[in-house]
Amino acid sequence: MTTTSTFNHIDLSSQAAGTKKPWTKVDAGGMSYGHEKVTRTVHNLRNESPSEFNTDISGFGTFVWPSLETEFLDDARVRGQYYDDTAALLRANCEALASNLSTGPDGGINHVRKVVIFDHTIRRRVPGAARAPVQQVHVDQTAAAAEARVRRHLPADEQEDLLKTRFQLINVWRPIAHAATDHPLAVIDWRSTRREDFVPVDLLYPKRKDSVMGSDAESSSSEDLNDDRGKEKPAPKGADPRSTEGYEARGETMGVAASERHRFYYVKDMQPEEVLLLKCYDSWGEGEKDSRAGLAVRTPHTAFEDPDTPEDAKPRESIEVRALVFYEK
Repeated sequence: MTTTSTFNHIDLSSQAAGTKKPWTKVDAGGMSYGHEKVTRTVHNLRNESPSEFNTDISGFGTFVWPSLETEFLDDARVRGQYYDDTAALLRANCEALASNLSTGPDGGINHVRKVVIFDHTIRRRVPGAARAPVQQVHVDQTAAAAEARVRRHLPADEQEDLLKTRFQLINVWRPIAHAATDHPLAVIDWRSTRREDFVPVDLLYPKRKDSVMGSDAESSSSEDLNDDRGKEKPAPKGADPRSTEGYEARGETMGVAASERHRFYYVKDMQPEEVLLLKCYDSWGEGEKDSRAGLAVRTPHTAFEDPDTPEDAKPRESIEVRALVFYEK
């Protein structure tokens, strides 16, 4: 079973003359570019063989992994119990990948050495929500942004050692409270992409006194400097979507140019006990610094409107947790 939908891809030809690098605002306040809209077939992963799709092969994989947390309204519970659940999921499933089975220091399993969860985003498609589903094909981080996360969230005396071994940045995506029938998440099989499809984009955040880029940063606690969770607010009404005044670049994502090669997938009616692992970066990925041929580097993804969605479907709610995963070798 498949469905068909229209997808938004970055269109660099729509940028204003003189724009040096494309940018987008994290609070949905605007971007420097427009979109190329294309219609694509989306394949249902429920009808595919699970062995053909994992973070090694396609860049993404699905798992049944129930959580004790179901509403995600208490931030302390999310950062506590749910982060622990997510770290356990990553350890169990990442070590089982074929790429880690005989590549460890002693020729055995390349065990997970450390999991560092550095942020999460809760999206609710309801009026007034801080973050809504993103309807643009993108990747959460570039290679440079992934390394910057290591340097931002790990102790200085550990960084160089950890960067010498395999490390990944993985997004763990889960529906909240009910099935993600409305505005489900679509992913593109990494095997259908090319390196030239990906376009680095500056991610702009509203300037804050406790920003790591701000002039008052020294007066803030280290926890504030390294943690943007829960601080997002919708862009002010009437704000100029083409202006960067009051914003600063504090991250780098990737836009994805449209291509007839791209093969789209989704999980129809994905349930809260199901999770989707999306690889944002892998230092062992093909073409990266410790390249392994055929190993997926990243996963383009986007929310989309499924024309088969029932009229009474509840608005999409979801949580995505981003984590750095480090290995022994």
